[in-house]
Amino acid sequence: MKSLLALLSCLPLALAAAETPNVVLILADDMGYADLSSYGSRNCRTPHIDRLAEQGVRLTQFYASAPECSPSRTALLTGRYPQRPGGLECAIGVGNAGRYDDAIRLAARHDLGLPASLSVLPSALAPRGYRSAITGKWHLGYEPKFNPLEHGFEYFIGVIGGNSDYFHHVESRDDPTRPGDPVLYRNREPYRDDRYLTHLFTDEAVGWIERMPDNAPFFLYVPYTAPHAPLQGPGDRRDTPLIGEDFNRNFPGRYPQLVAELDRGVGAIVAALERRGMADNTLVIFTSDNGATRAGENQPFRGTKSTVYEGGIRVPCIIRWPGRIAPGTTSAQPGILMDLTYSILVHTGMDVARHRLDGMDLVGHLAAGKPEMPRTLFWRYRRGGATRQAVRAGDLKLIENQEETGREVRLFDLARDPGEEHDLAAQRPEEVGRLAALLADWTREVRPVR
Repeated sequence: MKSLLALLSCLPLALAAAETPNVVLILADDMGYADLSSYGSRNCRTPHIDRLAEQGVRLTQFYASAPECSPSRTALLTGRYPQRPGGLECAIGVGNAGRYDDAIRLAARHDLGLPASLSVLPSALAPRGYRSAITGKWHLGYEPKFNPLEHGFEYFIGVIGGNSDYFHHVESRDDPTRPGDPVLYRNREPYRDDRYLTHLFTDEAVGWIERMPDNAPFFLYVPYTAPHAPLQGPGDRRDTPLIGEDFNRNFPGRYPQLVAELDRGVGAIVAALERRGMADNTLVIFTSDNGATRAGENQPFRGTKSTVYEGGIRVPCIIRWPGRIAPGTTSAQPGILMDLTYSILVHTGMDVARHRLDGMDLVGHLAAGKPEMPRTLFWRYRRGGATRQAVRAGDLKLIENQEETGREVRLFDLARDPGEEHDLAAQRPEEVGRLAALLADWTREVRPVR
């Protein structure tokens, strides 16, 4: 009888833990679809991330919300299409520069960044008792009013800009004769540290986990800068920062080193959860903010970062949640970054209806073993005078690119042609019209608020 009473007394705590899982969201920077060995890499070996896939689900039709950094991070924190806030449809430039008309306008009035009032991660988790930290790249505004602490994080250590020398923690600039400004911050203040950047972010993430009380749920966001340029491995320390052409040079053999250090970091974070006995009650998500540059691997897809071809937006995504997600599974369910936000809020007990999110409960869909269902998803990227946009409806995908050299409209059947090699626009004009109308309606609906 005594043992039964003890068991019953533990049930409320067990139920509470199940309703308040920890969440660890790990975001790679410029990692291509095939940069992991579990996704077919020819050059990189990623045993720790592959182990996550063995313990959870590996998604094969998952998308970034944009082909560049800042808009994808906007989508993650807001749970909505990155067009809505305004000025964030491409990466914020070095030194907080706007790169297209709306962004230039907002930068001129010191308003280029993500307003804290528009984000839901992690601020919406606070009423449920969640403690939140970010160790990694921010890239959502340099102004103090856009600092991560304004968004509900209680601890931040990372770079506020879009890139950084891995040792000196300064970003690149257009001037090839001198390095850019320091961008490493701790909370609200500039911070000096001599650690290799990937190691620094890992150490800080592990330290956060080790400091957490047993009864306090937490949200840990780890947006690594790897494998984004500059291509510096842990043995490439030098006395001065990389500048000019060296910053963006594709040094032979370096890219796999960046991926390997990121992989070891993921392994260390998971090991910390296991040491603390937290692994079974932690939802771990690994993905990337966009496709790879030419230094990485996007096969079998066409295109690279900054394009709306599959190579620019289709990314790896692995989700592990013991007892909820079946281990060792693969899913072709289409998903997008905003789905992760929606899922996190749902499974931490939030009322998602009040936030008007754009995604779906992808985690719940996978956990329930539901059949794959078609989605309609949209992308738009702007820089200078170029606008690149796309819509995927079921297996059909329409691309409309307006470049300085002219306009192109292309239609692809991704089920038969995932590499987007065969343009069907001339053969199927009625489908071009139907998808173009969807894209036009979406464009009106996501009109920016600023």
